[in-house]
Amino acid sequence: MTLPFTPWPPDLATRYRTTGLWEGLGVTAMVARTAERFPDKTAVVAADRRLTYAALIDEVDTLAAAFAARGLRAGDRVVVQLPNIVAFVVVYLALNRINAIPVMALRAHRHAEVRHFLRASGAVAYVIADVVGSFDFCTMATGMAAEFPALAHVVVVGEAHAGQVALRDLIAGADARAIAALRVDPSSVSTMLLSGGTTSMSKLIPRTHDDYVLNARLCGAAAGFDADTVFMAILPLGHNYNLASPGMLGTFYFGGTVVIAPSTETDAIFAMVEREGVTVLAAAVPLISNWLHDGVAGRFDLSSLEVVQNGGARLPPELRARLRAAFGCTPQEIYGTAEGLINMTRLDDPDDVLLESSGSPVSEHDEIRVVDDTDRDVPDGTSGELLTRGPYTIRGYYDAPQKNREAFTADGFYRMGDIVRKRGRQVYTEGRRKDLINRGGEKISCEEVENLIFAHPKVQTVVLVAMPDPVFGEKACACVIVKPGESLTFDELVQFLRAQQIASFKLPERLEVMDSFPISPVGKIMKRELRDLVAAQVAASP
Repeated sequence: MTLPFTPWPPDLATRYRTTGLWEGLGVTAMVARTAERFPDKTAVVAADRRLTYAALIDEVDTLAAAFAARGLRAGDRVVVQLPNIVAFVVVYLALNRINAIPVMALRAHRHAEVRHFLRASGAVAYVIADVVGSFDFCTMATGMAAEFPALAHVVVVGEAHAGQVALRDLIAGADARAIAALRVDPSSVSTMLLSGGTTSMSKLIPRTHDDYVLNARLCGAAAGFDADTVFMAILPLGHNYNLASPGMLGTFYFGGTVVIAPSTETDAIFAMVEREGVTVLAAAVPLISNWLHDGVAGRFDLSSLEVVQNGGARLPPELRARLRAAFGCTPQEIYGTAEGLINMTRLDDPDDVLLESSGSPVSEHDEIRVVDDTDRDVPDGTSGELLTRGPYTIRGYYDAPQKNREAFTADGFYRMGDIVRKRGRQVYTEGRRKDLINRGGEKISCEEVENLIFAHPKVQTVVLVAMPDPVFGEKACACVIVKPGESLTFDELVQFLRAQQIASFKLPERLEVMDSFPISPVGKIMKRELRDLVAAQVAASP
């Protein structure tokens, strides 16, 4: 099946293969190769389950055969919306085994986002858990199936509703031998990740088997992964960070063990660190900040812990130093994009790099440029937008020609949208070029939320801006001018947005009702000044 995605130029693809950058392996074949080396080694641990590599591949092949018997074929898109459970690992690898393409939705996504993913991908299947927390995914899936006739299969981990199939029933009687001869084209799309959504809804990021295996390998090598690595995933496995940077796939590449945290609760995490001898934690600023204020290091045996990684938003240098002192481990900064480029500090970097930098590219073949508004390269140490291309950075979004013209240069460089400085190959991040709020690693498109607020009958004008937060770095504040004679409360606004069924992390966490906005001489709203006004209001609040 020919899909609307942009491959690498043929000459580059040939070079990447002949030099061994691309290994010609499918994602699941990579894990199966590790299983041949370490069949009896523990691959995955969760609160209630423990699978060896051999057992994991057996489950993957059985489910893959069941998917194929159900009618899924190479190139079919499947929206996967599962929490961090062992079934996520099995489902993701089983779809890759038959060259179907998982579209990585997150647990927090709701009707608006899932509807967009189904429409944009043309998905024929949707894999969910039945109930997570208080939310009933089966009921949402029933509504989606009614809206999208092409959505032929809804597979449920747990109890299925009418017209859906439970995962346990799907695999009953499945025979892995039925797909034994099936081979995956490594140049085909393996996974569709979600863009950070700087404008409107997330774009779909098509990652091939070739480039995603390389992504996992390079990041794992930069993190010092080997067969003794015990990696804990706390944040969503559907994020590129925990999936392959280095994450789950980086661990599997080198034969380590993936431990799935039971929750984000501090005591639950560190009890499992102690029990399983975790060596690497993948975290984010809010978690690390909480741990340092919680005195966790004194309550658990953390002697196994060697590295705490941080991704999603920059960890301030003082917190990196405190983390090292409190936990006796190395802080490792990971900065990059689901579109490709990953920068990491190295474990043996000097302190000025380890504590200050956002890392350097994981591949010598990563090309990075820092440019001004006219795309001219700026000198080292000067701020500008980061551009990149390389053997694991995509050449275009899925079925998005207009977005591709905006996001990529004519010679194939991807515009990261981040303002950075660089010193040699070291990158130092300074913020976003486009209008996006980074709430502890979760990216909020100002345009998307503004469009929803504009629909409120009392709202005349709205601007969504970032406000400072000591834990999450940034949160969203809605600055609103109401229509004459109207008033609007924060609770009214949140209730209105909740009715639009958007993810909860996108909800504004403050409302400022204003008479006017600061305007530039050419009539544009001056968002920087507006952010400063909001920051002053936050600082003055009790």
